[in-house]
Amino acid sequence: MNKAQYESLIPKPVFLEKRGGVCSLTPESKICVQAGSTWALQAAEYLAGRLRPLTGLPLPVEEAAQAFEPGCIYFTAQGAGTELGEEGYQLSTEEGCLIIRARGFAGFFYGCQTLRQLLPPAEGPWEIPGVFIEDYPRFPWRGSMLDVARSFFTVDEVKRLLDLLAAYKLNRLHLHLSDDQGWRIMIDSWPNLALHGGSGAVEGGRAGFFTKAEYQELAAYAQSRAITLVPEIDLPGHTNAALASYPELNRDGVAPGLYRGMKVGFSTLAAEKEITYKFVSDVLGELAALTPGPYLHVGGDEAHSTEDEEYRLFMGRVQDIVAELGKTLVGWDEIIQAGLRPGDLVQIWRKDTRPREAVRQGAKLIMSPCTRVYLDMKYGPETELGQDWAALIEVEDAYSWDPVSVYPDVGEEDVLGVEAPLWTETIHNLGDMEYMLFPRLLGVAEIGWSPRQGRSWEEYRLRLAAHGPRLRAAGVNFYRSGQVPWEER
Repeated sequence: MNKAQYESLIPKPVFLEKRGGVCSLTPESKICVQAGSTWALQAAEYLAGRLRPLTGLPLPVEEAAQAFEPGCIYFTAQGAGTELGEEGYQLSTEEGCLIIRARGFAGFFYGCQTLRQLLPPAEGPWEIPGVFIEDYPRFPWRGSMLDVARSFFTVDEVKRLLDLLAAYKLNRLHLHLSDDQGWRIMIDSWPNLALHGGSGAVEGGRAGFFTKAEYQELAAYAQSRAITLVPEIDLPGHTNAALASYPELNRDGVAPGLYRGMKVGFSTLAAEKEITYKFVSDVLGELAALTPGPYLHVGGDEAHSTEDEEYRLFMGRVQDIVAELGKTLVGWDEIIQAGLRPGDLVQIWRKDTRPREAVRQGAKLIMSPCTRVYLDMKYGPETELGQDWAALIEVEDAYSWDPVSVYPDVGEEDVLGVEAPLWTETIHNLGDMEYMLFPRLLGVAEIGWSPRQGRSWEEYRLRLAAHGPRLRAAGVNFYRSGQVPWEER
């Protein structure tokens, strides 16, 4: 492996030391797993599935008490210290073999992602020079959001996104499942939400919805990539698709038509009607039962047609419903004004919001500043896709910020992590999605994982340049920013 590959890991590891020797993968190489370790075996099978088509090598997976054979990859929990946590790992070459040590599935899985980056993206020789890496994340929440409500994305397209997130150690996918333009999940007790509301989309976008089986398939696929699915039902605004599906949810009992525009803030559920809370309870209850992760995102943003008193009443009832379901409530930063409960998660997005008030009430913060990581924003004025109401966000802009200093009076202990949303008013297919996310999302992944010290835009842009061939080999339709000296090999 040449110097560029060796020094271009993203996210940047906590500690990396070059050592002598080399691990060469050959037709005799095996992937060995510490006997009895289900987590290690699951990660090893994933790695084999990725490396076999790349290398053309058989790479059988075997359980073994110990395996220090040249050319072999060995997964073990032995020697994995508590400092690694559940997501950390050690990767080292020893006696011609490569060893990944971790304490849980996520750690083994992330060790696999680093190993993949230590190998060439498309052509051999399949050699890993001597190295010792110890690595673990700065923040536990490292995510992206996909708005499937304005324009729908299929199960296979979301799986594609999950694979790309996992390759850079992102561990949350937030699915925005409902909005004014469309409703994207079947709810058995309110089926017209999907059958009618799911037939809508933004102008130029795609309609559709996930069946319950498809949603569960996505949740399981995410888990197999160490990713937690975070479903969002946006309430009480952004609800025209629901209002169009059931007249009784409207204040006047009359259903509006489906909506294909981009304006926001005009719709609201009726906070004074008891059927509203039966609706919310049924929807969130069915979604909670489908979702293995601990989170339910309830939106709360841009409820301009809901009076302040009604908003507080409504969000209080929603907090009760989420608590009864045993889930953790997540909401956009507007929910701060309704009053929070200890343990709530607040997604900070607006320029003029006050995160400290959320922390004072016992909440944790997910940083999604719209001027930095709203990845539906244009790269520059010439970009055809996207919008520009928040900012123009070039690759450097998406990288050169820090979750703890972007807002005043926020400490490291207050921040749960980072998340980059992709709204889809203008983004209607997989190629468009990839173009807007990549390569900016790689910088967000590093911000969430790597220590703040020891990295900078000037050295990051050179590491990012080496990922051009890797992204091309994966077939990613990424933006060739002029800020990055892309490698063409």
